[in-house]
Amino acid sequence: MAKNTAASRRRKTIWINVSFQSAAFVLALLLTTVMLLAVGAPPFQAYRSILVGAFGSVGDIFDTLIAWAPLLLTTMGVLITFSAGLWNIGIEGQVTLGAIFTTWILRLLQESGLPPWLIIVLGILAGIVGGALWASLAGVLKTFGGVNEIFGGLGLNFVATALTLWLIFGPWKRPGTGSMSGTLPFPEELWLPAIPGFRLSPWALVLSFIAVVVVYFLLRGTHFGLRLKAVGKNMRAAYLLGVPTWQHMLASFLLCGVFAGLAGALQVTAVYHRLIPSISSNYGFTGLLVAMLVNFHALWAVPVALFFAALNIGSVHLPIVLKLDSSLSGVLQGLLVLLVLMVEGARQRLMSRKIIPAEPASGEEVQS
Repeated sequence: MAKNTAASRRRKTIWINVSFQSAAFVLALLLTTVMLLAVGAPPFQAYRSILVGAFGSVGDIFDTLIAWAPLLLTTMGVLITFSAGLWNIGIEGQVTLGAIFTTWILRLLQESGLPPWLIIVLGILAGIVGGALWASLAGVLKTFGGVNEIFGGLGLNFVATALTLWLIFGPWKRPGTGSMSGTLPFPEELWLPAIPGFRLSPWALVLSFIAVVVVYFLLRGTHFGLRLKAVGKNMRAAYLLGVPTWQHMLASFLLCGVFAGLAGALQVTAVYHRLIPSISSNYGFTGLLVAMLVNFHALWAVPVALFFAALNIGSVHLPIVLKLDSSLSGVLQGLLVLLVLMVEGARQRLMSRKIIPAEPASGEEVQS
């Protein structure tokens, strides 16, 4: 009887959560529609243009998947730091340092005579190390220096951007003069294999899905994940219970840097094949938005990240078709996150007043 009651409450909670967050999505669309009407733009044509731009052809679909892979990686990294109660704003810089380290190794080894596949692997590993090292700086500033991770991360982002520009226009500049188009492209044998006729590398998708699986089991099925969540919920209580808090906080930064560095490495080896000024493509910040929406549920990041990737790729058609700025997708994304957080706050208040049932202790409900 008790099991049936618990199962019933769990199902009811799931439907309540889905209903609240669906309402937030509808509200975001309505507000975006109102803004489009206010500037005299046809909203349905705008949405159709985004949809066609993201999924209108095989090439468009592959372009969306190209954006999806690094976004999944940054989201997985941010989910780990979120679990520890940390806002790793510096993930943008960690993606950038991953790209820089990968570029450095590829440049260093491209004429070494080593097999191309080995050079690519070493480059990707170097990117992972670069992202982890840059994240560790933010972690050290937080755990030993008392610097809020938001301010420390923003500062490190600026440094990473400045370092990228210095390398592109300095030591790694193209012959003759530096260029905003980046460094010289690497030879094709140093590119991750792609689907013939397209830019999409299946390896990028495989690595991203492996990251999702790893984070899913890390946060749900390991002792480390439980301790990480305990630190995020109440650091003082976790310390009193014997959890080494600063070690777990620093470890969360390092793990996030691993995924961010891998995203930067893929940007070099699978997408641009060189270092460019905006190599992170804002995937770090977008990953923060996705992570806030999925609320620690790694599997739900897969469809939500795909939705955000589709918005980013599809919005490129807006200036061409409707003479609208492509930043419309950013408006929709921001509104969606804001409204979801507001709706979640309202749900929590209702829950505290026992108007709706409390969530199960296991936290296994589905939440998009």
